[in-house]
Amino acid sequence: MEYKKYQKHRWLRHYLSAPFIWMMILPLVILDVFMEIYHRICFKLYGIEYVKRSSYIRVDRQKLKYLKFHDKINCMYCGYANGVAQYASEIAARTEKYWCGIKHKPGGDYKEPLYQKKFIKYGDKKAYEKYCKLNKKK
Repeated sequence: MEYKKYQKHRWLRHYLSAPFIWMMILPLVILDVFMEIYHRICFKLYGIEYVKRSSYIRVDRQKLKYLKFHDKINCMYCGYANGVAQYASEIAARTEKYWCGIKHKPGGDYKEPLYQKKFIKYGDKKAYEKYCKLNKKK
């Protein structure tokens, strides 16, 4: 998609889309709270290393003096929203690694996450049985 094509009446598109962007703040905060509760309780029980929140959520661009007030607010939102999504994804990835460790069936347009590179190949029963034996999983 060519950006220049949409520059005309750009402000109108922004005003029309703003409510849809900003209405996501409540689900994001709820996700953040519930993921943190899960993370702190279950990771301790499973012996999984905690995910460092500050490595994923960074809200700092509002400190740039050259930004207008509304740009600073938008930058804070994006830093938080994208950070929460990445943080939740890392918590989910570590959970998947702990509980499963089996790759998905290859094919189609599925994009395998990097953390799954060391997972057991799909359909490899012997590798799974060995994994279960080593981890005393039944």
